[in-house]
Amino acid sequence: MASTDQHPTQYPAPLSPRRPLTVGFDLDMTLVDSRPGIAAAYRALSAETGVEIDVDLVVSRIGPPLETELAHWFPADRVPAAADRYREIYPDHAIAPSTALAGARESVAAVRALGGRAIVVTAKYEPNAKLHLAHLGIEPDTVVGSLWAEAKGEALREHGAQVYVGDHTGDVRGARVAGALSAAVTTGPCDAAELRSAGADVVLEDLTGFPAWLAAFEAGRAA
Repeated sequence: MASTDQHPTQYPAPLSPRRPLTVGFDLDMTLVDSRPGIAAAYRALSAETGVEIDVDLVVSRIGPPLETELAHWFPADRVPAAADRYREIYPDHAIAPSTALAGARESVAAVRALGGRAIVVTAKYEPNAKLHLAHLGIEPDTVVGSLWAEAKGEALREHGAQVYVGDHTGDVRGARVAGALSAAVTTGPCDAAELRSAGADVVLEDLTGFPAWLAAFEAGRAA
């Protein structure tokens, strides 16, 4: 898809020597449509605990850490146990129903085709993130879990990422902390205006347009 952002892309200032290409990706609603799986896991948690949870509302705001969402439904002193139990039941309920978003596999492959490294940096519990990726046949070089917003930036900086791709304003903030270019997609809860307002450098409708954008970005770095 063509970019929904009509402003020219601002590339980071070139470094000397030029760092190898490293691109970070968020997981939920960037690479993976995990809404069906997350909904199933929350329904199971609700049935087990007897706590009523509006699953439709939950999946409309995927992105922040699990504990942040659970705090809307459980008293504060029950959130840690609820989070532990959710993570335990997640593999049995959430992996199979979730699907790869359009362009996800191709985008990771595009990084590799350019000789780069693809990493996933996500707020999701790392073992469950890896289960999603393995189930869908998406094979990044590295997966880092349990990080949200600005904390993602620390991992991105550690791995030398020049680009971070996400669907949430928190992902934009993470890219900023890392000094990486923020490439945002509108497949998650945040629309193009929100993402641009948060400081995204480029906004795409989905990942189908990312390989072509990345090729242009890398050509610009090499120029």
